[in-house]
Amino acid sequence: MPLPLYLLALVVFAMGTSEFMLAGLLPDIASDLDVSVGTAGTLTSAFAIGMIVGAPLVAALARNWPGRSSLLGFVLVFSAAHVVGALTTSFAVLFATRVVAALANAGFLAVALTTAAGLAPPGRKGRALAVLLSGTTVATIAGVPGGSLLGTMLGWRATFWAVAVLCLPAALGILMGIPTRPGQSDEADGPALRSEIAQLKSPRLILVVLLGALVNAATFGSFTFLAPLVTDSAGMARPWIPVALMLFGTGSFVGVTLAGRLSDQRPGLVIAVGGPLLLIGWPALAVLAETPIALLALVLVQGALSFAVGSTLITRVLYEAAGAPTMAGAYATAALNVGAAIGPLIAAATLGTVGNRGPMWASGFLVLVALLAALPFRNVMAAARSREVLQ
Repeated sequence: MPLPLYLLALVVFAMGTSEFMLAGLLPDIASDLDVSVGTAGTLTSAFAIGMIVGAPLVAALARNWPGRSSLLGFVLVFSAAHVVGALTTSFAVLFATRVVAALANAGFLAVALTTAAGLAPPGRKGRALAVLLSGTTVATIAGVPGGSLLGTMLGWRATFWAVAVLCLPAALGILMGIPTRPGQSDEADGPALRSEIAQLKSPRLILVVLLGALVNAATFGSFTFLAPLVTDSAGMARPWIPVALMLFGTGSFVGVTLAGRLSDQRPGLVIAVGGPLLLIGWPALAVLAETPIALLALVLVQGALSFAVGSTLITRVLYEAAGAPTMAGAYATAALNVGAAIGPLIAAATLGTVGNRGPMWASGFLVLVALLAALPFRNVMAAARSREVLQ
């Protein structure tokens, strides 16, 4: 894979650290800003909503901008939002900074996904996406647990400062390493925006976006409220929260790496094997949450399965939206973040009735819905693969 892909992954690492780090900081944020843990959890949904709205909007606005300048601008806005978030004492302002950061993240990811697809050799979009998403998985392994530990030692604001600073070398990497328009055709040769938006009428594209959203909702729903499960249900000390987050991240890295080698040619296999196992895993985590060893082992497994299945579905979005070269990344980003928005909301609603294990049960239900919706998925995979082989 080309070196610029790894530079983009560095930025995704910084942004992924920010997106996921709240899972280990919610209790401290809630206490400091005098809100409930459930209310603090809406910060995750705020970020996801900003990305849902921002991905297609910003991608449409930036489709004719120089790629390097667009990516650099998004990173600098993202950093500035974290500076404001670190300084504020108002939950409303913090909520707003998460939306702004999400808009910048959405714009960056939409352009980066399109850039990655353009840089990849033919038939290797899945591998390119795996490299890009490895930034997110490394963030869950190192960035998020490190942020949680930093938050425990110095307060949650220190983590926001760390993310803001982390963006600076990433911005330098973009400036020095990304071509102005990597992998893109000239504006005159590209399809009109209306034509790219019309791709959303494709039943196959709608299906894979729906499945990706449901699986990601299950992932974010449980991951957002993993910290209370570790400390309350399992009765483990607070320092075990970063350990659990790191295990989830390690699993996600393994999952996205393996899926990257299969999602181009054998996506149906990943879904057929990983989907049912994912369905079993979330309820099992709820049932066995009181046993620390079982909890930690299942967190590792669920991280691998969630990202293997989820990244495969997002790769399919890029393939199905091939007729929308500048908007495909926005559609893939929306598929990721529709789930990231509704997952924590559904999970938070279960806390008052089922308790800390409620999010795990909710995640199992969301995966079940996805599997039921995926009944025609084999035909989609077969048709897509045949079309790609002919190309």
